[in-house]
Amino acid sequence: MSKQTLEMFYEAFKDHDAAKMADCYHPNATFSDPAFQNLNSDQVKAMWAMLIERSKGQLDIEYHSVLADGEVGQCTWEAKYSFSRTGNEVHNIIHTTMEFEEGLIKRHVDSFNFWRWCSMALGTPGKLLGWTPYLKKQVRKMAMKSLEEYLEKSF
Repeated sequence: MSKQTLEMFYEAFKDHDAAKMADCYHPNATFSDPAFQNLNSDQVKAMWAMLIERSKGQLDIEYHSVLADGEVGQCTWEAKYSFSRTGNEVHNIIHTTMEFEEGLIKRHVDSFNFWRWCSMALGTPGKLLGWTPYLKKQVRKMAMKSLEEYLEKSF
């Protein structure tokens, strides 16, 4: 069941269907990645909806290397998009680990090379400072502020 859920999630992502993605999460789900830390179920659902909405249809998703058993799944996925704040083109490669409960995603952790992402998304400042804790903290703060504003507006 976990492999089906993982594949259903990424197929919905490829289709820019945030509602179907949300259906894959357990009511007590958590999510973390280098930009968004320790999100609860409502926040992670809103995050995907916000990212899809802001991409304005210009988001290409591919996933591969899917491994899963009944409790844990993982894959690598790639996102190609224009970063909304700068317009810079990004090709991010992300490794996902998911833990499942009752066939739904209970814990979702994405990891990627933050400096590489900063270099593409932010350009020269990201290339020069993307390795620093300061920039990582600023990106996290900006990401959470965007999510909070989106939640206030949309939900």
